[in-house]
Amino acid sequence: MKTAYLVLKDGRVFKGKPLGMIGETSGEVVFNTSLMGYQEILTDPSYSGQMITMTYPLIGNYGVSTEDVESRGVFAGGFIIREESSIASNFRSAQSLGDYLKEMGVVGVQGVDTRALTRHIREKGSMPGLISSVETDVGKLKEKAANLKALDGLDLVSRVTCNVAYKWNSGLWKLGSGFEPLKKPARFRVVALDMGIKTNILRNLVNIGCDVTVVPATMTAREILDFKPDGVFLSNGPGDPSAVPYAAKTVKELIGKKPIFGICLGHQILCLAMGAKTYKLKFGHHGGNQPVMDLSTRKVEITAQNHNFSVDPATLPSGMEVTHVNLNDKTVEGVRLMSAPVFSVQYHPEAGPGPHDSSYLFNRFADLMEASA
Repeated sequence: MKTAYLVLKDGRVFKGKPLGMIGETSGEVVFNTSLMGYQEILTDPSYSGQMITMTYPLIGNYGVSTEDVESRGVFAGGFIIREESSIASNFRSAQSLGDYLKEMGVVGVQGVDTRALTRHIREKGSMPGLISSVETDVGKLKEKAANLKALDGLDLVSRVTCNVAYKWNSGLWKLGSGFEPLKKPARFRVVALDMGIKTNILRNLVNIGCDVTVVPATMTAREILDFKPDGVFLSNGPGDPSAVPYAAKTVKELIGKKPIFGICLGHQILCLAMGAKTYKLKFGHHGGNQPVMDLSTRKVEITAQNHNFSVDPATLPSGMEVTHVNLNDKTVEGVRLMSAPVFSVQYHPEAGPGPHDSSYLFNRFADLMEASA
């Protein structure tokens, strides 16, 4: 059996076997604690520039479905697992995980001690690394890995955003009928700023009665307002929010003109637009089991998250209130603007993959648009 290596920037080496395409790839190594949803995770544009380690030991047991993609392709730079299941059992499965990774050109590695790797990242922090199934000289791989650069300060949104505006009309998936289109006349017109948007977010917007137009992250506030939207949605996306100043400028010019709902990177961009600052977490939040408290109700939601940066609460302006906090590390998970119908959360309420605890936020957005009509 051919050998594959994962080599981290600090020189730590993990030996395994090839997974997916034979080749070499690099990226920031992070770990994801989800038990399922590997296909949605792989196709989440928020993972651009990163290589994903799955902490659950057996991956691929239900195969891959053509209906479970969250974007136009795989954006993860590499995939690291303990073991690929030899059986893919699921009535919706179209192919195995390994075959899918080969088809999508993704270089991965299996047979890695993912517990040791996860502990290393927790102790040392997320760091660049490389996977190779073509180079057998570990010394050369260490030299390459030592020269890898971090993602801080890089505009990764430009890699994943759409090139032109487009309409979206597909709703949530239902057993027996698949994805249902919007059947009733739309209640609201929504413009979604695409910084790496996932399709299940768009489906949830359609589900609350929205006529959705997705626009590039570079679109200006004036161009967005020309669509005459009832609300603006700020999507998730990859990388350092401070490296996307054009999006923050656009959002700043939209505040007070239309209701705004932001998630993940959109949350961070909104806070930057208001004058706050962000900082990099040691190893980020990646997975479908992050506990978040809604401070207004004291209810705890289990949430899906994928981000390496967070908003510094000490820099939030006086007119912006923290609404949600992470119960693991007390980081900011949600804010609202007290003078305008504007709010955001750090996590992914669309559950693609993940729990459905936070789906009510889409209805909150609808209520704001209705009240502002």
